[in-house]
Amino acid sequence: QVQLVESGGGLVQAGGSLRLSCGASGRTFSINGMGMGWFRQAPGKEREFVATIDWSGGRTNYADSVKGRFTISRDNAKNTVYLQMNSVKPEDTAVYSCAAKYGSGPSSIADEYAYWGQGTQVTVSS
Repeated sequence: QVQLVESGGGLVQAGGSLRLSCGASGRTFSINGMGMGWFRQAPGKEREFVATIDWSGGRTNYADSVKGRFTISRDNAKNTVYLQMNSVKPEDTAVYSCAAKYGSGPSSIADEYAYWGQGTQVTVSS
């Protein structure tokens, strides 16, 4: 069974940094060739797009709210995607989930993603 597993969440002070990781598991599952994304959902709010990356890492796209602060990257040899979060703000507090889509391009549309992780909690204190 295909699984995406996030890690790296936790409690951080405003202005600090965190790096989230998303690893793929399953006997033959590989994220190579797949577009990947990070989404987040805060309590009482809808899930929202954060960042996306194409299969090669050459194309990325970010939500305006995180542009210039967050960086998405991937290491296909390690079957892992990362989200580097810098200068975090209290409004970044949410459960962060990674997702994988068929097709090599990036996408900000959640419905285009076929596989989702359970999520990791990020809490930013002021």
